[in-house]
Amino acid sequence: LPPEDISVPDLLALPQLCFPGGVYVASEPKEDCVHFLVLTDVCGNRTGSEGDTGLLLSLQDESCFYNGKAHWEPSWPTAGVAGCFVPFAVCVVSKLPYYNALKDCLSCLLTHLKLCKDFEVDNHIKDFAAKLSLIPSPPPGPLHLIFNMKPLQIVFPSRADPESPVIDLDLHLPLLCFRPEKVLQILTCLLTEQRIVFFSSSWALLPLVAECFLAYLHPLQWQHTFVPVLSCQMLDFVMAPTSFLMGCHLDYFEEVSKEADGLILINIDNGSVTCSSDEDVDVPDMPLLAAQTFTQRVQSLQLHHELDLAHQGASTDLNGGRACRWGWQQRLNCQVQHAALQLLFSIFREVKNHLNYEHRVFNSEEFLKTRAPGDQQFYRQVRSASRLSRRMDAFAQMDLHTQSEEDRLNGMLASPRRPTIEKMASRKSSPLHVAHRRMVVSMPNLQDIAISELPARNSSLRKVDTADYGSGSIVVSVAPKPTYTFKIPEIHFPLVSQCVQAYYLDCVALLSKAMSLLAPDNSALLARYFYLRGAVHLMHGQLLDALLDFQSLEVVDKPGEAPKPDDRVKNFELPKKHMQLDDFVKRVQESGVVKDTNIIHRLFEALTVGHQKQIDPETFKDFYNCWKEAEAEAQEVSLPLSVVEHLDKNECVYKLSSSVKTNRGVGKIAMTQKRLFLLTEGRPGYVEISTFRNIEEVRSTTVAFLLLRIPTLKIKMASKKEVFEANLKTECDLWYLMVKEMWAGKKLADDHKDPQYIQQALTHVLLMDAVVGTLQSPGAIYAASKLSYFDKMKNEMPTAFPKTTSETLKHKINPSAGETLPHAVDVLLYTPGHLDPAEKVADAHPKLWCALNEGKVTVFDASSWTIHQHCFKVGTSKLVSKPSALRCGFPDPAAGSGETDASTCTDLEIAHCQEGPRVVYSCSADGTVLAWNVSSLRVTSRFQLPGGRLSSISLHDGHLWCCKSSVPCRPLPQEEGTERKLTAYFLGRAPSQPSNSDPSSVLAGSLLPSCVCACAGRDSIYVWSLKDLTQRPQSVHLQDCSEVSCMIRVKKQIWVGGTGASQGKSKGKIYVIDAERKTVEKELVAHMDTVKTLCSAEDRYVLSGSGRGEGKIAIWKVE
Repeated sequence: LPPEDISVPDLLALPQLCFPGGVYVASEPKEDCVHFLVLTDVCGNRTGSEGDTGLLLSLQDESCFYNGKAHWEPSWPTAGVAGCFVPFAVCVVSKLPYYNALKDCLSCLLTHLKLCKDFEVDNHIKDFAAKLSLIPSPPPGPLHLIFNMKPLQIVFPSRADPESPVIDLDLHLPLLCFRPEKVLQILTCLLTEQRIVFFSSSWALLPLVAECFLAYLHPLQWQHTFVPVLSCQMLDFVMAPTSFLMGCHLDYFEEVSKEADGLILINIDNGSVTCSSDEDVDVPDMPLLAAQTFTQRVQSLQLHHELDLAHQGASTDLNGGRACRWGWQQRLNCQVQHAALQLLFSIFREVKNHLNYEHRVFNSEEFLKTRAPGDQQFYRQVRSASRLSRRMDAFAQMDLHTQSEEDRLNGMLASPRRPTIEKMASRKSSPLHVAHRRMVVSMPNLQDIAISELPARNSSLRKVDTADYGSGSIVVSVAPKPTYTFKIPEIHFPLVSQCVQAYYLDCVALLSKAMSLLAPDNSALLARYFYLRGAVHLMHGQLLDALLDFQSLEVVDKPGEAPKPDDRVKNFELPKKHMQLDDFVKRVQESGVVKDTNIIHRLFEALTVGHQKQIDPETFKDFYNCWKEAEAEAQEVSLPLSVVEHLDKNECVYKLSSSVKTNRGVGKIAMTQKRLFLLTEGRPGYVEISTFRNIEEVRSTTVAFLLLRIPTLKIKMASKKEVFEANLKTECDLWYLMVKEMWAGKKLADDHKDPQYIQQALTHVLLMDAVVGTLQSPGAIYAASKLSYFDKMKNEMPTAFPKTTSETLKHKINPSAGETLPHAVDVLLYTPGHLDPAEKVADAHPKLWCALNEGKVTVFDASSWTIHQHCFKVGTSKLVSKPSALRCGFPDPAAGSGETDASTCTDLEIAHCQEGPRVVYSCSADGTVLAWNVSSLRVTSRFQLPGGRLSSISLHDGHLWCCKSSVPCRPLPQEEGTERKLTAYFLGRAPSQPSNSDPSSVLAGSLLPSCVCACAGRDSIYVWSLKDLTQRPQSVHLQDCSEVSCMIRVKKQIWVGGTGASQGKSKGKIYVIDAERKTVEKELVAHMDTVKTLCSAEDRYVLSGSGRGEGKIAIWKVE
């Protein structure tokens, strides 16, 4: 590493930290001892100590882990002076916390120092430091490094993943020092960010025990002052007013207890936890069920290695016995980590229900209201620990991984969320459950709902009957992952240049050998070997070899998306000032009410009818309150079994009216996404009103009752003569709007074969309800009508959906579901299914890969057209495609190949050659065409088309067809006596084609005796005969077409996608052309926006993707 990358910590305080009890001259030698230190900055903060580095170096960072080792050297007496002993310390600095490994290294050094003479000590220490500096740091993953320090084999463990800390200490030490209930108390103090001081008569135990407790908190992080060892000159640090974690010798216990108030004093030696002041510090109890589960798991652990050795014979091999002990410790550490992780998981497992991932907002008030009354004090104090709560989303991500695929996708995509009939039927009803659900009604910053307190719990964590709580216990069972070791070669002395170079060569040879012996499917371990070999090459100065190894990591081990520097969770707060449209959109999305930006725009219009175009805080607060109350009421809906039997298992009750009189009885009208039904009173029963598909007419009228006119809703069904009437009174106008919107949404869904319209209609309906509840004024219904989007769309487009389009269209799917705005579909790629016993059943299904703009990809299961993987990011560049593969384009000119040119790569084509290696042709906008050898990824030939403006290429029958501005051209496949040298000539201008029209697509293939070319800005396609290239091309006119964007060949048809007029508006259209007769067979109105891409699915279906105005995919059947 370059020198500027290595920062040296301030070592002024090092002497007193190496000798925290003071330096004394002794008349007799003392026992050798070891202890550990943690260097921090002036405020005691440990920043950057977990950063990754290429090699383990001495003196790296301001905050590094220290291992101290001291032994006693005699000071030889002079004449007449008595002999004495003075202490001598050796300190090793490491950026990573290798406690046990560096302790063993110092132990090996000590055996050599005791045998050497005084003048040789410095040289031995220098050789020791140089030797350590040559040991590479293992990358995160399953590979640990073993190094021979003589006489010990020392293991340098790797971290489990990039987000996890290095664990090189015995995590069961606190369980030997404290009872489980005391461990829980200490963890509670850490979670509530108290001022904590550890005490022990052993300096070494202070940092070890403190680090163990911090490891228990992972993935949460302690982000306050951390000074695990305070020397006698540093005792005033405990007077700091902020949260901290410190350690002192037991001799100073009384002094610290008297001088400082409000401290949590933890005595490691006797396992006690006390408070420094007369008044007890308010430390709440851990949630009961989580605490009990943790206690049971800890009590089941085998904490003593001797018990495991009872049945084994004595080991005669020192390193063999150490390896056995290390393996046992790794297994025990894994069990302790799982127990701690399960504890935190149980505490925070419902955080995901109140966390907005996209906007990084956590609604802590709503989360708090859902907790059990006896646990609320704990969560209230944890919530106030703001620094710690920023990491709570890690548990939400963990909970997402433990959910079923269906629940995970429903949580991400379903909006608004309501319990399905299936979940409602399986839900256990209990008074505690109902109380928890009702607490959701409360608003942030509003009066808390008074709930009767449960009996108080003491800190003894008394045993309770687990029968009532068994359903809530979640056991995180993680199978231990296999680990591997790599032994670093010997380092020969003296450490001159030749010896170091030989060491590097030995490392590379051993790593290469280990890689050659790996199984082909072990890509995770192969990636670690590539990383280590690249690091050794880098230190050896072999920069090209290092680059090749690091580039190989992209192939065998794709890295995940790096977290953003400011990727922190903030607490959700209601707005305190007036909001314009943009701020209102952000606030609504943060609150988790709605994500769709277009729907929020309609909501803004509804809430600002007749007012200035801004939302005041009180209006937003009332709207949010109405929405949350509706959510809580929906969660409390409980339908009798006789009603559930009539509904589909995936139906949800979205709205219930008040009890009203109807011509079919008295009861409540219920709305699901599919139907309206009457929930009769008295003896609860089910009365079908109508499905939305069966509605023929909806009217809002009044009926006479004595001297009154009662508002009445009338619904006429297509299959029944009887008209349903309901005296909804004040609710009539709102229900009229809601039923008409759902009716319109269902009709659009049926016409467009797109169920997304139903979900959007439901969102409009629930927002109407919230708007009416918010405004509560005579103009509230008019304001809510601004959300009747589909009803207005149905009235504005009375013309029936084109018959040909309706008959050919099978289904529509939305790859942008769950996003704030629709994304343009740039590429579609269909991959057929295959049966492989080694794969999961779902992975063997056919897939549809959808490349969206901004480098996002969504994968659909093509057997059911459901989302298989939702919107993962593969980069920031636009993706382009050819039928044979999916490739990424580079819009940035600087991203072009260094050995070609600086122009944008616009298209690629794979050529399947009968002889020699496979060839790939690429073209750039300046007219350069390159032929690449696939095996070596090197350019084998190139040629230049004059004039540039090259947009696409297509290979057919040994001819490479190039599509460029104004002129399609054909390179010759081969010249006599040359090695695939390509030349080009021009065929001439397409008839009547203006000079500024660019060919947008070229298509040629063995099934067609012709080449087809489409030109941007033209309403025709041009067909060249491959039998006689001298003939002028034949044009096929596309009626009402303004632009052609894509073409594919399916059987004996050519499907052309682009933009055209339909009913006076610009739409995305598809033209199906008979390739033999060269006539248009079908004209399909495909999308609201232009058709950007087409894809064939086994010649049975054609899939079309639209621009960002719609962002959907249509599935068409092929005849």
